[in-house]
Amino acid sequence: MTHSVVTPLPEQRPRTFRFGAAAFAALAWAAPLAFVLLPIAGFVAFSFWIREDNVFTPAFSLINYRRWFAEPIYLRVFLLTLQLAAGVTLLDLAVGYPIAYYISRKHGSIRGFLLALLVAPLFMSFIVKLYALRSLMGSSGYIAALFEWLGLDIPVTALLFNQRAIFFTMLIIYLPFVVLPVYATLSKLPDNLIAASADLGARPGQTFWRIVFPLSLPGTLVGAIFVFILALGDFITPQMMGGTQGFTYGKLVWSQFGMAFEWPFGSAMAMILLLASLVAILAAVWLGRKGSVAL
Repeated sequence: MTHSVVTPLPEQRPRTFRFGAAAFAALAWAAPLAFVLLPIAGFVAFSFWIREDNVFTPAFSLINYRRWFAEPIYLRVFLLTLQLAAGVTLLDLAVGYPIAYYISRKHGSIRGFLLALLVAPLFMSFIVKLYALRSLMGSSGYIAALFEWLGLDIPVTALLFNQRAIFFTMLIIYLPFVVLPVYATLSKLPDNLIAASADLGARPGQTFWRIVFPLSLPGTLVGAIFVFILALGDFITPQMMGGTQGFTYGKLVWSQFGMAFEWPFGSAMAMILLLASLVAILAAVWLGRKGSVAL
């Protein structure tokens, strides 16, 4: 007795596949739409509302944005935070790029071990990392103990509760966000390309600047954008490491939603922060297209 195998009609298979692909695409877009775009749209609308007697009144008013430009403190803090984020980004690039290049030149278990050391801090809680660095730079930490051993008496505010502590903490915590994208790009570069450059008489510096760095520019820009945006909107690090002296724009926005209960004004401040982030992303895209190199 023979068993016949029933196969779907040729026209049924593409239709089922198209339906499954459409459903998957809809689900993939539904999450960003529901949890990212809609809340942002809500903040945009809320930034035009008015607060009267602790009551938020729906309106279309520019009073919150006029207030931001009318009081110089907000623009001053915003520019200082831009400077802080740019400094963290540039120094992380200066430190992280050589690390990524060194790891990409390794092979086998050594590369895996170095990557594990790099990725391990990302699995730790952000708060835990901040407390670890806070204890390190505190009055009873290793750095203070080293200065004491050297016979130097320094106040606790020299290492903690200031802008330098915020900068140093951001520099350490955000370093993997630079190294990983740069490493991902450098690891894809074929070794024979560098060997061919050497065979043609190019010196190592010429090979790096004319071949390696242009080809690694996309990963470098991605890492720079990650660090810049994270540092620009960070309010937890200034709160824990800066104390009363850690005044950044992210902390200022956070205070409007918390203690000040100025949600419409806080939304307007958040929109200005979002606009600055979008400008940074567009600038990175433009630089990537201008400096891109195709094999």
